Amino acid sequence: MLTRQWRDTPSGVDLSFWAWTPDGPVRLHYPNQQAVCFVNRHAQLPAGFGCKRKPLALTDLRGEPVDGLYFKQQSQLQRARKTASDNGLLLYESDIKPTDRFLMERFVTAGFSARGEITSRCGYRQLANAALKPATLQPELSYLSLDIETDGMRGEVLSIAYCGAGVEAVLMQGEAEAWPSALPVTWYADEEALLRGFLHEFARIDPDLILGWNLVNFDLDYLAWRCRRLHIDFQLGRGGETAAILQPQQAGQQRIASIPGRVALDGIDNLRAAFWSFQSFSLNHVAHELLGRGKLIDSRDKIAEIRRLFREQRPILAAYNLEDCRLVESIFAQTDLINFCLQRACMTGLPLGRQGGSVAAFDNLYLPRLHRAGAVAMDIGARSFDTSSPGGYVMDSQPGLYDNVLVLDFKSLYPSIIRTYRIDPLGMARPGADPVPGFLNARFSRTQSILPEIITDLWRQRDLAKRESNNALSQAVKIIMNSFYGVLGSSGCRFYDPQLASSITRRGHQIITRSRDWLEQQGHPVIYGDTDSLFVLLGPGFAEQQANETGHRLALELNQWWNEQLQRDFRLESFLEIEFETHFIRFLMPTIRGSETGSKKRYAGYVRNSRGEFELRFKGLESVRSDWTPLARGFQRELYRRVFFNLPYREYVRATLSALKAGELDDKLVYRKRLRRSLDEYRHNIPQHVQAARKAKKVGGWINYLITVNGPEPAGHNPSAIDYQHYIDRQLAPAADGILHFIGDSFEGITADQMNLF
Repeated sequence: MLTRQWRDTPSGVDLSFWAWTPDGPVRLHYPNQQAVCFVNRHAQLPAGFGCKRKPLALTDLRGEPVDGLYFKQQSQLQRARKTASDNGLLLYESDIKPTDRFLMERFVTAGFSARGEITSRCGYRQLANAALKPATLQPELSYLSLDIETDGMRGEVLSIAYCGAGVEAVLMQGEAEAWPSALPVTWYADEEALLRGFLHEFARIDPDLILGWNLVNFDLDYLAWRCRRLHIDFQLGRGGETAAILQPQQAGQQRIASIPGRVALDGIDNLRAAFWSFQSFSLNHVAHELLGRGKLIDSRDKIAEIRRLFREQRPILAAYNLEDCRLVESIFAQTDLINFCLQRACMTGLPLGRQGGSVAAFDNLYLPRLHRAGAVAMDIGARSFDTSSPGGYVMDSQPGLYDNVLVLDFKSLYPSIIRTYRIDPLGMARPGADPVPGFLNARFSRTQSILPEIITDLWRQRDLAKRESNNALSQAVKIIMNSFYGVLGSSGCRFYDPQLASSITRRGHQIITRSRDWLEQQGHPVIYGDTDSLFVLLGPGFAEQQANETGHRLALELNQWWNEQLQRDFRLESFLEIEFETHFIRFLMPTIRGSETGSKKRYAGYVRNSRGEFELRFKGLESVRSDWTPLARGFQRELYRRVFFNLPYREYVRATLSALKAGELDDKLVYRKRLRRSLDEYRHNIPQHVQAARKAKKVGGWINYLITVNGPEPAGHNPSAIDYQHYIDRQLAPAADGILHFIGDSFEGITADQMNLF
């Protein structure tokens, strides 16, 4: 399933789906459908509701019988929702889109089989009113990686490049005779001809997917805007259908590409969805980090350089344009991102190109099973609660510099709690005679539940994916399983209830604290715990092999102990699974800066990795924070390495200070921070990066700046001398004292003589 659309017609709701098949794309058409929701059987409908009402063999989660309400058009249902709200009438599932309901009731997520008669239309095949059922398959989707170059942010489209599906080309304004090029460039007389040529070529190649970087928010949105200005129908969809770039309705939302038959996949959004992390998500930075190469133009004033190349060297601009497409294509291949998107769609039933949507994914998986169990759910936001549930348990840490620390980690703790303790909306509504106790007086059925079974199925799929080294599937399953607690703990979920969320998080607190107590009874102090992990101190005198054997033994025995406890206390099978994850040969748990109290979610240490090499690992410290300078990050990593390995470090600290004062490290002093609001919104306590942005007259995006004797100034434009004392006090000293404190030393003590001379 590629795309889904619905529209109201005089005869009913018209559903349209575009799908990939091994024989080419096909459009599935379902005219004259009805919009559906539910209402309590005893409720009186206000006058003018405009629907048919039918008794059903269904109840709400309280056991009250419900009727189905059937509307000829979706717009009628939407008006009825408002009328119901104005009259205090509770409707059920009135907020579900008709395309989503159609697919979920047939248990179709992404793969499906269809039975019906295929007819030929104008350039495509169609199935009308075909019977659907779910199927498993791995499609081979075609794609084009797309990139455009423009004359500034509001000017003409100068060139359009694409690659993929066995082709690559650049479409550009100009004349072939004037601009000879070895690249596959097609020349057009003006922008209108360029855009019409692009739409023609795109339809001819006919890709399933469009790949890009900031694709919807810039490239596609810009193309749609320029087509409107030139009165060109933006026929980017299959079957000659017009595409639309839907604008955000409120702040913080992104644009949505509605392209019948084609899916727009943005590299930035999907890398983030797959939990890839980069200091910057600019194409140049990500390409250098993943591919070892970058953009062909890296000018500070990119717009001016593009304009110059268009005037003077269009073949070079064409090469730049095409290389951006190639970079995006290579990044998708390197990260297996298309496969990840496919697997995510198969798991969740969300449209292939949709980002986020954890609540909708939960609905897609849960609601059809709930209906089969004879129940319906409320609309989102229909209930409110005064109580809330706590977050994950973070144990107080014991700061220090340690030898041999083991990390024991509960594998997918919250999903395993749901599975073990039978936590489920339906199970809580129908607990039965012998329920499993939860928290806040919640009780859960031992025999009738949905969510534990969904997790069991996903768990099996993830184990299979790991055995088959299908990393994309494994990651997709992990993300959707781990989203379930967040969904149940969100007021944006129709099943939100503090009893459900607390029965997960409070149980997690209990599991972590009882596991800590058991470990300490075995003679192994626990110096820290964080949501689903425990940091166990062995101390000096353990060889690496002996420490690893101890970690595996403790994990095995703790799992056995939990099996016994759950059988004894609840008569439940345990699906809790603690793993020995890491052996830190040396480990630092720092203090909160300026305090003797141990910090949380911040630590460092070194391990021996799978290649047999020593590897430094940092969590939450300066070396992994993008808002610290390259100077502080590099300095901290090298200083910690020396301390961890008992190497001389004092001279390194002095040498770094000397190089800083001599101006030899100026290129490492740049701060980088994003402007997240307009400059006018900052009125009091103006942050340093905003001060620098105002001096640079920069209105958005990332700002690179230095601290000078006259305050923050944009990098590359600063006429003032650098304030080296700032970098000593705010970068080097804090990065150093985080570890020197534990070996009886300090940055000031090492550099006192040099500072007196400064």
